[in-house]
Amino acid sequence: MTPAIRAAELARIEFEVLSYAHDARTRAYGSGAATQLGLPPGAVFKTLVARAAGAGPVVALVPVERELDLKALAAAVGRKRAEMAGAAEAERATGYVVGGISPLGQRRALPTVIDRSALALPRLFVSAGRRGLEIALCPADLIALCHATTAAIARV
Repeated sequence: MTPAIRAAELARIEFEVLSYAHDARTRAYGSGAATQLGLPPGAVFKTLVARAAGAGPVVALVPVERELDLKALAAAVGRKRAEMAGAAEAERATGYVVGGISPLGQRRALPTVIDRSALALPRLFVSAGRRGLEIALCPADLIALCHATTAAIARV
């Protein structure tokens, strides 16, 4: 049981937990999950932590097949610039280890922006709070649980 799974249970939403054998030799966490679970990469979202100028840590979720557009993320949170947070900073801010950072059940609620492409999906997959563990849920539930906004923050 991870804090992410606990948060989903407490919210009484419909969700599913999927596990896979994480390969510790790779840093392709999200794409590895999509491949091993046989999921479409556009439905598996990676959880990234960035720093928006003057605003502190911000969580961004984008499909594993795409990259985070930092300029678009900054605009989505009303800032001029954003940069990726370092691994130690991301872990400290969320309470999770890199490769297992979930948007749910974080140490403290951080501003969260989910790529708009999530809205077209019946369900999406995000880390359940541990490497090798994914949680599937409805995008509207994820948005509500994270108090997230949506914006076009992914690029090819």
